[in-house]
Amino acid sequence: MKRTVSAPAVPGGGPDTGGGPGSGGGPGGGGAGTGGAAAPVGRPGPSLRERLAAWSDADGGSLFDPPGPRGRARIAVATVVSLLVAAALVWLAVRQFARHGQLDAAKWNLFTQQAVIRYLLTGLWATVRVTLVSAAIALPCGALLALGRLARNRPVKWLAGLYVETMRAVPLLLLIYAFLFGLPSAGVRLPLFWQLVWPIVITNAAVFAEIFRAGVRSLPRGQTEAAYALGLRYWPTMRLVVLPQAIRATAPSLIGQLVRLLKDSTLGYVVSFLELLNSAKVLGEYDHTIVQSYLVVAAVYVVVNSVLAGAAGLLERRLGPARRRRRHRPATVRRTAAPA
Repeated sequence: MKRTVSAPAVPGGGPDTGGGPGSGGGPGGGGAGTGGAAAPVGRPGPSLRERLAAWSDADGGSLFDPPGPRGRARIAVATVVSLLVAAALVWLAVRQFARHGQLDAAKWNLFTQQAVIRYLLTGLWATVRVTLVSAAIALPCGALLALGRLARNRPVKWLAGLYVETMRAVPLLLLIYAFLFGLPSAGVRLPLFWQLVWPIVITNAAVFAEIFRAGVRSLPRGQTEAAYALGLRYWPTMRLVVLPQAIRATAPSLIGQLVRLLKDSTLGYVVSFLELLNSAKVLGEYDHTIVQSYLVVAAVYVVVNSVLAGAAGLLERRLGPARRRRRHRPATVRRTAAPA
């Protein structure tokens, strides 16, 4: 005769479930289902990081709620106060300039002369040339470095990573000094233009590499798998499928870095290259209009950077997913709409 041995009763729940009879919740048990089981003795509970991650996932991926009415009111008040403080600082600066005669018409009439305008435009064109040539070299070099960091070959990946991390850490001014003093001591002499361009290229290529790599990592994995399924190898997949999409995805970030590259050209004074800022410095020292020259050049840089920022916003709107959906929606409606 077979003897049946029943499990001892657990207070607050049935056997093996931790809940009440069936899977309900008795005293100390869980809710409906089997989720109310107590953790076994000796087993550690979830860590703080795991609980924060679970809470973040349940809250839509954010640890912070959007501001409520009071929060929005505080943000509005802080914005108004900041604008008032900025306006007060501008007013104080204008007042000080006026007290010291820096706003006199005689000091500004210089910038209406054709020779001065031509001189500043020459400096602006030098700045544009440095920016265009540096970008034309740094962008493809950055793309190659990004592909190297994503390569499966470990030596290639390690060397590309070493270059990127090193050049991102080295200040641009130090590289310019290396080209200015280090190369001539080794018997290598470059024109002033290239003494400024090559340090900018070396630094910005590393930054562009990280932008491209982030764009590649942001793409769905299915893009690469589909290319492999069609018979493409690694490098053709990156060149024909992945990299073009990464460029479109990172176009605003690339233009933002081009703005920084444009401002890097202001270090031309180190090598005595007459770009826009250095031209303004020479003009101000010659005619004793340092403040006026720098203010005019600052306005020019604001205009140029605003144009680049506007181009970045336009690209973001044209290449964004919402734009593509709007572009394809009318064709879908025309195909599916039935005549009345």
